[in-house]
Formats: sequence, structure tokens, C-alpha cells
Amino acid sequence: MSAATKFELTFPQQIVLVLVLTAGLGSYPLLKFGTDRVIQGVIAGVVLSVVNVVLGYIVIRYSLNKSYTTFIQIVLGGIAVRLFVMVGLLLISVGLLKFHSISLVGSLFVMYIIFLTIEVLYIHKKIQNS
Repeated sequence: MSAATKFELTFPQQIVLVLVLTAGLGSYPLLKFGTDRVIQGVIAGVVLSVVNVVLGYIVIRYSLNKSYTTFIQIVLGGIAVRLFVMVGLLLISVGLLKFHSISLVGSLFVMYIIFLTIEVLYIHKKIQNS
């Protein structure tokens, strides 16, 4: 292996790495200072974010071999559909399931931004390589 060989993680590996890092960094303060309701809200927010990013990855993989126009339509349409599904799941989680709203929304927002950044970089890399 030469010095010029680059170490690259696949998209799923990046997601797992982010989950491990955030769990490692956030578990102590969460367990030390968070109530059971707060911890459940954080876990629910992270799960919703993971479901969202996995669905995004599936949509991207499906549309990769399509024409550029079709690719963009599928990816942007997928983002819109996922956004509406996430809002619906968020309303159900807070309204019906009674999760702690601040911890749920906070963790969902933070993880969503991190995962969206990884997703955009992944799309950019795939478009550049094709």
C-alpha cells in the first residue's frame, strides 16, 4: 500500500461512524443528567434520523444509473417525500407517543444536519465520478 492510497469510508460506514462517535460523546452527559423521558426522546430522534438517511441512501443508489435529469428528479422528490414523512412521524412521536419534545426535536435536528451533510457529499462525489 503506497502513501498515495486514500482511505475512504463507504456511505453506510460513515453513518455507523457518526452514530458511534455521537453515542460515545453524548452518552455520559445524557446518562448523568438526563431523565428517562429525555433519554427516550433523544433515542427516538436518532432513530428517526437514521431511518431518514437510510431511505435517502436507498433512493440515491436506485437513481445512480439513471440520466442526470432523472437522477435529480428522483433525489429531490425523495427529499421532499422524506421531509413530509419525517414531519408526520415527528407529530406522531410528540402528539401520540408523548416523547419529550425538546430532546426529540433537538437530537433529530442535530443528527439530520450531520446526515444531510454526509448525504450531499456522497451525491457530489458520485456525480463527480460519473
